[in-house]
Amino acid sequence: MKFRVIVTYKPGILDPQGKTIHHSIEMLGYKEVKDVRSGKYFELEIEGNDKKKAEETLKEISSKLLANPNIQTFKIETDK
Repeated sequence: MKFRVIVTYKPGILDPQGKTIHHSIEMLGYKEVKDVRSGKYFELEIEGNDKKKAEETLKEISSKLLANPNIQTFKIETDK
């Protein structure tokens, strides 16, 4: 089974990369862009057919390795 994990900063947490990108966008003349938030994207393939177990495994991996739970949040997606 294939899954995607998307990691982003929690609301209210400073996103320096997003701010830098936003500043560059403004310098290029795109004043209509109000904000930019950056994140990380991971694709993982899990063996087996138990979707619930795979999602539990991914939650553990995400909270222990892929995201810093103090300042980041993650979302797990799968193909329908």
